[in-house]
Amino acid sequence: MILIISGVILMKSNGYLRLEWARTHMPVVASIRERMIKEKPFKGVKLGMALHVEAKTGILALLMQEGGADVTMSSCNPLSTDDAVVKSLKDDYGMKVYAKKGETEEEYYEYLNKVLDSNPQIIVDDGGDLVKLLHTTRSEMRKDVIGGNEETTTGVSRLINMEKQGKLLFPMFDVNDADMKHLFDNRYGTGQSVMDGIMNATNILIAGKTVTVVGYGFCGKGVAMRMKGMGANVIVTEVDPVRANEALMDGFQVMQVKRAVSISDMVVTVTGVKSVVDIEALRGAKDGIIMSNAGHFNNEIDLDKLAKESTSVEQVRDLVSCYTTKQGKKVYVIADGRLVNLAAGQGHPVEIMDMSFAIQALTAEYLLKNHKSLKNKVYPVPKDVDIGVAKIRLSSLGITLDEPSEEQIRYRDSWEEGT
Repeated sequence: MILIISGVILMKSNGYLRLEWARTHMPVVASIRERMIKEKPFKGVKLGMALHVEAKTGILALLMQEGGADVTMSSCNPLSTDDAVVKSLKDDYGMKVYAKKGETEEEYYEYLNKVLDSNPQIIVDDGGDLVKLLHTTRSEMRKDVIGGNEETTTGVSRLINMEKQGKLLFPMFDVNDADMKHLFDNRYGTGQSVMDGIMNATNILIAGKTVTVVGYGFCGKGVAMRMKGMGANVIVTEVDPVRANEALMDGFQVMQVKRAVSISDMVVTVTGVKSVVDIEALRGAKDGIIMSNAGHFNNEIDLDKLAKESTSVEQVRDLVSCYTTKQGKKVYVIADGRLVNLAAGQGHPVEIMDMSFAIQALTAEYLLKNHKSLKNKVYPVPKDVDIGVAKIRLSSLGITLDEPSEEQIRYRDSWEEGT
């Protein structure tokens, strides 16, 4: 890429330009960055990260590096890496990054282990695989770990189970459930990026099609909302009766997976749970159905069993495989059932990740300052961090809020005053 400034030709790589584009559209991180460059709160701290290595996560890694951290990073998903960004992080910024798009399973774990070889003190995880390794095959590297952050619903669920069983051996912060993360990242970020990934992979019209969204958590709500906005007839499947009622009142049909798959043109799984579309449902799938997954791991659709029951599996587009069943039906699968928004798209919009990664950075700073008083538990993001990010974002948009008067505060906090 050629850039001309004052008649001087400058050569900038695509990865560098993608990083700078992201930085330009991340005002919350920019606000934090000014202070971190000055104060260097992470000076001398070794930081191990397993994230989707693309432009926005690159800016988070650079923020921590500029704040003094010695950063080593790998991917948390074999198909989500932007190779151009990896190259820029290495060549332009001197960062230790072990990731490439299309990693084999062996390479994936090799790269995670290289992060642990750096002897990190703080972990920033996405999905929980770094933490898992530190509690199993790489337990010898745990002695210097003071704790970490987890980004996803899937990873937080794993951590909570570890805590319940008394197996979590250092404190971890649940970044996923911070208000400024899950209310926006999970809902609006997932909704838009899943749509982007599906459209990029298929170039198929959404309007008029029947689309099933499996799971109606915040991510599922975002996908269902965007599909409805594009003109789809949306079905929701759920195991939670409260969420099922919510989906009904939001205007969606609710039914069991098997029935939904039999009448749907598209399915998006968004649960974080294994085999939510099992082989029985796949046997009855509508001919020509397009399957995709927006959960962290590629096990929500039972593709192994589908492959065994298919007469052929062939790639029909760059990111789409076609399974032809013994009954002659065609089942199309996007990106091998991996995270469709990153494996087939560019991930969440920049402004969304601006908020999420600001929370990551500030929570890691809180951990560093307070780790001696923390137990081996899963902690929520401190409320002042959450609210602080909300205020910074509004300020960056030029928005100011009303303040309650002293009289209003007294009235609000009183139980004696009437009308």
